[in-house]
Amino acid sequence: MVYDKEKISSSSSRKSRSLPPGEETPLLGEPKPLSSHPKTLANFFIAIVGAGVLGMPYAFKRTGWIMGLLILFFIAGSTTYCMMLLVQIRRKLDSVDNGIAEVNSFGDLGFAVCGTSGRLVVDVLITLSQAGFCIGYLIFISNTLINLFHNQPSMNSSLSWGMSRFTTKSLYIWGCFPFQLGLNSIKTLTNLAPLSIFADVVDIGAMAVVMVEDLRLIMKRSVEVKAFGGVSVFFYGMGVALFGYEGIAMVLPIESEMKDNAKFGKILTLSMGLTTLMYGAFGALGYFAFGAATKDIITSNLGPGWISFLVQLGLCINLFFTFPLMMNPVYEIVERRFSGGRYCLWLRWLLVLFVSLVALFVPNFADFLSLVGSSVCCCLGFILPGLFHLLAFKDEQGWKGCILDVVIMTFGVVLALSGTWFSLMEILSEKD
Repeated sequence: MVYDKEKISSSSSRKSRSLPPGEETPLLGEPKPLSSHPKTLANFFIAIVGAGVLGMPYAFKRTGWIMGLLILFFIAGSTTYCMMLLVQIRRKLDSVDNGIAEVNSFGDLGFAVCGTSGRLVVDVLITLSQAGFCIGYLIFISNTLINLFHNQPSMNSSLSWGMSRFTTKSLYIWGCFPFQLGLNSIKTLTNLAPLSIFADVVDIGAMAVVMVEDLRLIMKRSVEVKAFGGVSVFFYGMGVALFGYEGIAMVLPIESEMKDNAKFGKILTLSMGLTTLMYGAFGALGYFAFGAATKDIITSNLGPGWISFLVQLGLCINLFFTFPLMMNPVYEIVERRFSGGRYCLWLRWLLVLFVSLVALFVPNFADFLSLVGSSVCCCLGFILPGLFHLLAFKDEQGWKGCILDVVIMTFGVVLALSGTWFSLMEILSEKD
């Protein structure tokens, strides 16, 4: 491990001289006010719940509702366990020289355990995951607007240069592009932060509206549903479920801001449990209501009317403004590595262009959720926590603990490889 006294003292001296950020510099700066238990619970809910929940009914359609629920509960439990592994590692690091190492983020933990290579791997995966979330936002916005204003499914984009295809989807994505350049040019996103909370409120409101509509349709009619799918859709469902729990990068910052962090495990378990129950109910009710007609974005199944229109349009507006907030960790990492931690406009614009181009090439929202969940989120959620915990506790946890860490890592590798393969096959295959 790399948290020896020499590195810690050198990190502190560099920090005191206020040099540009380097590998040893935590991504988070000054300490924030400590949070109460209810605020910590709310922070976790905001960090976890995102647009991925809207693809849950479609995932249940593919996997079957019983398999979907089993996958969801399994991923929730195992993700919670791996989140606590990160907390255990950080607490051990904090016990060394009274926590001078200042492990405030996932990247800081990677550096403390594995040095420069550890931070590099974490930075790359967080960059890919955050960018992946924003790509999903653009896909959602374009597909939803097509459904609202053109009453047709989105056109599939071939794997060709996106600008050369004047499709309805490309029209909406390129229409968002100049506005996103402006929003992502803002140096500090403090003024935009309330929009993120507002987006979560709208998400909850939208889920409530959809679930009420689902219950009305379930009581009115019955549709044919299946309980179990095949092996390929099992890995597909695992990827979508992993995408739904997108807050692992926020575990350490939230835990460090909690007043009584001795009860952090209970708060985390409660938050994950409530979120899982909500995800399960939302996915199952959506599938029971529409059956084989369930679309990749469940709001597209809502019938005509002002309530349906406002719910879908509100989600688009809020995801539009959440885009720069989700990209902010990417900018922190990229600017720290390529511009000495200084604001760089052209790097930000280049990243927005890249995200927009990728969004053009992915036709299906839920398929993309599965791809990002199976690849990037799986590495962040299982492989790295297991590896870091093994390296940090290999001399004191015994052979049983080491075997458990290896099992977690192996499971993550198998899930990442198989899930990524099946998700890519779904994306590249011809849609009916």
